[in-house]
Amino acid sequence: MRRFLLCLSAAAFLSALIAAVPAAAQGMEDVQVAATQVAPGVYMLTGRGGNLGLSVGEDFAFLIDDQFAPLTDKIVAAVAEITDRPLRFVLNTHWHGDHTGGNENLGKAGVLIVAHDNVRQRLGTEQFMAAFDRTVPPSPAKALPVVTFTDTVRFHVNGDTLHAHHVPAAHTDGDSIVHFEAADVIHMGDVFFNGMYPFVDLGSGGSVDGVIAAVERALALAGDGTKVIPGHGPLADRAGLAAYRDMLKTVRGRVAKLVAEGKSREEAVAAKPTADFDEKLGGGFIGPDRFAATVYESLKR
Repeated sequence: MRRFLLCLSAAAFLSALIAAVPAAAQGMEDVQVAATQVAPGVYMLTGRGGNLGLSVGEDFAFLIDDQFAPLTDKIVAAVAEITDRPLRFVLNTHWHGDHTGGNENLGKAGVLIVAHDNVRQRLGTEQFMAAFDRTVPPSPAKALPVVTFTDTVRFHVNGDTLHAHHVPAAHTDGDSIVHFEAADVIHMGDVFFNGMYPFVDLGSGGSVDGVIAAVERALALAGDGTKVIPGHGPLADRAGLAAYRDMLKTVRGRVAKLVAEGKSREEAVAAKPTADFDEKLGGGFIGPDRFAATVYESLKR
């Protein structure tokens, strides 16, 4: 059942990601935004698209990512069920529409949008997603981050320190992971797909080596009791994140050997370098062959 639900979640992610913005509103009417308390003052919100992080407390509500525009009212309502404090900040973990689609609505409402420099650059200019053969038009001005950073930034809110770390060339070139230092929670964005093979957006500056490095950075921050919010999939812990890292390194090593032997992409995929992970992770929208091809292409660049 868990794998079936993961498949549905991944399929919804794919269809929504490659849909045009007007079409994205279709099929959202029945989406329910659910909140799970991860730690005191910290929640994970799910709906459709990337998992959201939420910090609440005496100061205000601080949101990580905002899914799709048609879900903004539901997300705001879910936040209001948890806290009566105003929503003041949203931090985008990267530029993809299932994490930034609510930016314009929230920006118009006066919420301050924060992201890495490259997120603003990509949102503000036309992008071509080669993985889906899709051109993404520039976002409206109100959807753009108004505060950007290069390496790290800290927010001292709700009795905690939210420390955002840019992790270069990972899922994209603008990814951030966010460490809730007092609550002992890490939001990984799409650097971490839990229970499925990851989508690495090579066309947006991502790389498999960068994903591995980003996960290693998060593991260095985590302890045995740390809760880990993935970009997609269920809530995890340090052990789950470490297992994901081990899979990535194993598959990367196998594909690197095939590259060194002069194998073509087709030959590398046919060698099935992911075979022993496929039963557990192969049910997402990135199938085993596609993931192997992505690793190959990333190493060849």
